[in-house]
Amino acid sequence: MRKNERGFSLIELLIVVAIILIIAAIAIPNFLRSRIAANQASAIESLRVISTAQVSYSTTYGTGFSTSLSVLGPPAAGQGASSTAAGLLDEVLAGGDKSGYSFIYAPALYNAATNTWNGYSLNANPAIYGQSGGVYYFTDQSFVIRANSATTAGSTDVSVGD
Repeated sequence: MRKNERGFSLIELLIVVAIILIIAAIAIPNFLRSRIAANQASAIESLRVISTAQVSYSTTYGTGFSTSLSVLGPPAAGQGASSTAAGLLDEVLAGGDKSGYSFIYAPALYNAATNTWNGYSLNANPAIYGQSGGVYYFTDQSFVIRANSATTAGSTDVSVGD
């Protein structure tokens, strides 16, 4: 071999690749855990936003709570807000999916005399459990957010922050 040759030997390249793989093996799981934590925080905040939108909808239109999330969504271009397109949620959240969570809304406590919904239930479930989130959430007209790490959350689960 000549002394003036430049470049890396195969061993040196393999050592560098091995070091990169070790760093990646350490960093990727931490990144995934932080992404799950961020998705979970986003789901909790989205539940709060939807609950606030429900109160605004009920107060503004006097019809109780909405019949669906899409009713709380933005009106069509050039149209004003109405009881069928209140403009209280962005189109992503009104569609029912955001940040790795699916939001399932159901009106409840129908009052036939006033033709209003006086309650609702709202679940936030991870789209892919363990990858997009690791906790299921629930809230209703009580505005208490509840969590369950094993199955779909309900009104008897522990509240977030307890």
